[in-house]
Amino acid sequence: MSPIPFSVVLLAAGSSSRMEGEFKQLLPVPTANGTEPVVRVTARAILAAGPAEVVVVTGHRGREVTGVLADLPLTFCANPRYMEGQMKSVVAGLTALRTSCTAVMICLADMVLLRPEDYRALANVFAQLPRDAILIPYHGNDRGNPVTFAASRVPEVLSGAVNPGCRKLIADHPQDVVCRKFDHDRYTTDMDTLDAYARIWARLAKDLRPLAEESRVR
Repeated sequence: MSPIPFSVVLLAAGSSSRMEGEFKQLLPVPTANGTEPVVRVTARAILAAGPAEVVVVTGHRGREVTGVLADLPLTFCANPRYMEGQMKSVVAGLTALRTSCTAVMICLADMVLLRPEDYRALANVFAQLPRDAILIPYHGNDRGNPVTFAASRVPEVLSGAVNPGCRKLIADHPQDVVCRKFDHDRYTTDMDTLDAYARIWARLAKDLRPLAEESRVR
């Protein structure tokens, strides 16, 4: 159970330009149910964390993305300007939010290693921070996702005063940004290339082996 009500904007609009023709949101990854599309694995983990609302922003092959998520309790928002950059999708998703919340997480569709408890951990940390904080997870020196910020800052983000996906975020808002280090790399592991996809597939498959062996014993 999250200590604060948080909403999620799940960015699934990109064209996977570095994936050599593959569309990463729909690539299969191993799960306890066999295999599932990347975006579905991410969406299910987010929902299991107990958010107040999840808005999925679609763009490239949006109908297909919506199709693999259609049975889940999500809100969908099409962004026809997705090719103009990620911030256009962030704005589209924030504009579509309807449920009252304390914080908003901007989540990426390809971060399939994140677990429900990882999203709840960010909510737990954020609940202890000043009202206008912007929380960024780190592992070592690597910046991660999702970025979490106070819902009261949504108008600033919509106006362009705050860009939660910008590398300059810390420099632009040093008084508000909190960088919290975690002892695992799930917040910093995404899937931008086919090599990264292969590594994540192998990692997920390895994590599932003990469950498969336990099932066979039973």
